[in-house]
Amino acid sequence: MNKLDNPKLVAKLDPAGALKSIGLLGEQVSQVWREFKKVKLPKSYKKINSIVINGMGGSALGAHILGELFFDQLKVPFRVINSYLLPAAVDQKTLYIICSYSGSTEEPLLAFSEAQKRGAKIFGIAAGKNLGQLIKRGKMPGYIFEPKANPSKQPRLGLGYTLGAELALFKKLGLIKLTDADLESSLKNLDGFNRIFGFANPAAKNPAKKLASAIHGNAIVVVASEHLSGNAHVFANQLNETSKTFAAYYLISELNHHLLEGLANPASNRQSLMFIFLESDLYFAKNQRRYAITEKIVQKNKVKSISYQVKGKSKLAQVWECLALSSYATFYLALLNNVNPNLIPWVDLFKAELKKKK
Repeated sequence: MNKLDNPKLVAKLDPAGALKSIGLLGEQVSQVWREFKKVKLPKSYKKINSIVINGMGGSALGAHILGELFFDQLKVPFRVINSYLLPAAVDQKTLYIICSYSGSTEEPLLAFSEAQKRGAKIFGIAAGKNLGQLIKRGKMPGYIFEPKANPSKQPRLGLGYTLGAELALFKKLGLIKLTDADLESSLKNLDGFNRIFGFANPAAKNPAKKLASAIHGNAIVVVASEHLSGNAHVFANQLNETSKTFAAYYLISELNHHLLEGLANPASNRQSLMFIFLESDLYFAKNQRRYAITEKIVQKNKVKSISYQVKGKSKLAQVWECLALSSYATFYLALLNNVNPNLIPWVDLFKAELKKKK
């Protein structure tokens, strides 16, 4: 039996249910989409000239996806920050969104009072705790979700809640065009990929398991473009946290202007480095051509690479497909690395050390 088809290994390494959470992405989004219809917003929140979303780690991933997915629709400047501090441009006409899955992320919470002083239009997204209390006490409008479709409790595996809330908020404010029918259609597409990438599909026929096996033992560079740029960010994050594997991401066409010259050294690149190319027929035509040339140059430098051709028919469907692929593949890589995909011991240690008084 292939190691990735062994249910006993999953039971041993995944007692908290990361695998189950991955399969519930569509339910997370659907739950938020239904619930958000009841969220009330001040009329003034439609009178904005910029948007800033502040979040850290897994709580910020949805914002990166949203910004790239609707790059061609958003008519006001949009920025994702991960900071204790606010950009100087935040003012009374800024929609300032605090996104903290746990509700206790210190960086965006510490920036809250400054956003208030500047008169920003503040909106909170959280499962509870500090940010949830601020929303409940009327300190800001917001959405508090119950993450019942994320047994793992890991923000990166509860992405349907934060991304779903941001999609629903932007739709309600008229910032993006996204109908119920469009969303439902894209989520049905996701159901199909859950079957293709899911644990029940054996390694011999499972693209996510094949990808995990191919990249095992390497440092990873994820490459994407345009509407899938946020997915590249997510993929690298999941490789770090879920698989306990070093990863970074770069975007075509930007990487063509510098990264190719960095492949030659150190010599260990040829043993330790591997590229994952996320290719789409919805990319701008010239960017599509860049992939074949980039892959050729990577191969000429004797650096390993693998390509995945995204199959969804719409940009949103492709985003869900890539989220499913990265979530399942990094889970399977955790099994190959013999690590618990839920635990983040070094991040936890860092937070504990930071809390200590000087």
